[in-house]
Amino acid sequence: MVGQSEGRRAVLLEPFVHQVGGHMSMMKYDEHTVCKPLVSQELSFYESLPLAMRQFTPQYKGVVLVHLKKDSLGNLTLLASPSLQPEGCGRLDNASSDIWHKYKWAASTSSSTELVKRCHTQLTKTFKDSCPGKMRRRTDLQYCTDSLLEDANRNQTEKNSYNPWGLHCHRQHLNRMSSKYNENKLHQFLLLENVVSKYNYPCILDLKMGTRQHGDDASEEKKARHIKKCEQSTSASLGVRICGMQVYQADAGHFLCKDKYYGRKLSPEGFRQTLHQFLCNGNHLRTDVLEPIILKLRALLSVIKKQSSYRFYSSSLLIIYDGLEHKENAAPLDNHLQGHFQKTNCTTSHSRVDVRMIDFAHTTFKGSKCNHTTYDGPDHGYIFGLENLIKILQNILEGK
Repeated sequence: MVGQSEGRRAVLLEPFVHQVGGHMSMMKYDEHTVCKPLVSQELSFYESLPLAMRQFTPQYKGVVLVHLKKDSLGNLTLLASPSLQPEGCGRLDNASSDIWHKYKWAASTSSSTELVKRCHTQLTKTFKDSCPGKMRRRTDLQYCTDSLLEDANRNQTEKNSYNPWGLHCHRQHLNRMSSKYNENKLHQFLLLENVVSKYNYPCILDLKMGTRQHGDDASEEKKARHIKKCEQSTSASLGVRICGMQVYQADAGHFLCKDKYYGRKLSPEGFRQTLHQFLCNGNHLRTDVLEPIILKLRALLSVIKKQSSYRFYSSSLLIIYDGLEHKENAAPLDNHLQGHFQKTNCTTSHSRVDVRMIDFAHTTFKGSKCNHTTYDGPDHGYIFGLENLIKILQNILEGK
């Protein structure tokens, strides 16, 4: 049971509006920090991360305790309790020790129930204001499990002022937690760097890397399911498949979004065309970010080739760049979302490119506490995917 004193300091975990892929909910903790349910194998990876890989992974910030809260209307919310420290886990670093100050509007006299009600009202308004047309009906935060990415005719909705995938995952996650656990049960969540926080309009490509996606601990049924997904997608032929995407369309002022179901259906040529689409802002191809992306991917390839025993099963690779170009009359997003996307202190487009590996719940390596099998040499399936990705991007750069 979480006492009232802890409830007063609770931090609302908001759906992360820039989650473009995956099935587990990624939540916003503060402007520079996201969090996700703790998986011991992923924690083990972050705690023993090779120095050379740190520039290609989110910064690990610690562990926080989280509990589910339901208000009198039945609305579900997740609250983090930063004043409670999980046993045996690293403490928050100084930079994140006061990251809940943003939520000072939840005055010290407020109970956690009042916090939930106020947070729910704020979140509902955020998503209702930001959803266009038909989408608006589906954003009341009752956490239904309907697909947010399909319209009434089961066609994917592509044009959004924000990517709906994060809210979709958040709803499903809360439903699962509500059905399995008591309201005040404490759960451990990982705190990680928000790698897109510095971007004005983050264009994000989520790529599932490697020719194998199942972990060593997968059941025979799960193993067969993942093998089939790989065989029927570009995972087998290219060693990489698209798991989600958002790309800012400067001419219209919205994000064009694709989800993992779209990515699974792509042929190698369709994969190439979608990469081209990811690099096109509605006006022209962003050749200014292509070369920096390729350089970062080559640097990552060099690092991966030196990581003996690592297998990054089911991990993803994020490619990120800023959709806002300088000296460009880009159509703005609606005013309500400016707080989400518009930042200050802009730098050049060349520096606003990033490549990050994420999702290590099934990553294994020699010496891991959760190790099932010890492998020799680097992850050749991952290397195969990276080499093909670099080759395709190089061809796009050269106009082939």
